[in-house]
Amino acid sequence: MPTNLPPDYFKIEEAFRRASSNEEKIALLQEMMSVVPKHKGTDRLRADLRKKLAALRRAPKGKKATARHESPYHIEREGAGQVVLVGTPNTGKSALLRALTNAEPQVAPYPFTTWTPKPGMMAFENVQVQLIDTPPLNEDHIEPELMNLIRRVDLVLLVLDVQGYPIQAFEDAMELLEGARIAPLHSIDDHVSTLDVNEQRSWSFKPFLVLVNKSDEPGDDEDVEVLGELLGEAWTLLPVSAETGRNLDMMRRAVFERLEIIRVYSKPPGSEPDLSAPFVLEKGSTVETFAAKVHRDFLETLKTARIWGEGVYDGQMVGRDHVLHDGDVVELRT
Repeated sequence: MPTNLPPDYFKIEEAFRRASSNEEKIALLQEMMSVVPKHKGTDRLRADLRKKLAALRRAPKGKKATARHESPYHIEREGAGQVVLVGTPNTGKSALLRALTNAEPQVAPYPFTTWTPKPGMMAFENVQVQLIDTPPLNEDHIEPELMNLIRRVDLVLLVLDVQGYPIQAFEDAMELLEGARIAPLHSIDDHVSTLDVNEQRSWSFKPFLVLVNKSDEPGDDEDVEVLGELLGEAWTLLPVSAETGRNLDMMRRAVFERLEIIRVYSKPPGSEPDLSAPFVLEKGSTVETFAAKVHRDFLETLKTARIWGEGVYDGQMVGRDHVLHDGDVVELRT
């Protein structure tokens, strides 16, 4: 029997997979249960969620983690988002990481120079985004931990080589990713309509951006356009060059936009805002969300706020439910 799960369920489930603390997982499980429709098709799912919730509530609190070998695939999240570079061998992922961050991965004109993930921090204006180079996708050996890493990130950058065989590389990469139940976010409706409830829960749907690397000259853009027509309009392609730096600034902005985040600045009463240190929030966040990010006490004491930014006049008074935009300046009043 179909479950007809709403799109919000899968967003919450993805956040649950990334959650690190029991308290956060408990809150997300409760939220998942609240959006699951109540009918016979979801009986088993709701029972599984209740079982997980009970287990988390029984788990001991405040227990220190025991020392253990740390996997190289366990990379602590840093910055405004966690983004992964994936692709088949020799597409130039490591060269892109070196060009975009201060990391210094080994770069060579032969495949398989990257054996473990390598993180670096990529600057976009006044925020930093974590960029992770990964071992190449290869059908002869897929490391399960690599796929788990990809499931946890916020955005997948699929790297192709315009000078090689990009169609074949794209098909090979997507076959391996889908074999591990990782698919582009734009395909969620097609997948959900064909999967039963247990299968739905095992898939991860991620936003993708296709980087067509080694597009060193403007003339290469014609090949990228043809490639885009062959892949279909659902895919966004961006020609870039790690060698010459071509379109890398455009790529930084594209990554920021696909992370679905905004930068909001705090203005103390009577003072100027610090525009070098934004608070990073999800798109659609409200004044109340921002207040909690600044300090949790504001949730109880906040009365109103003044806004400088998009869709308002300078210093306009707004309430807790006012939706913020990228670049807004907020003065909280208690």
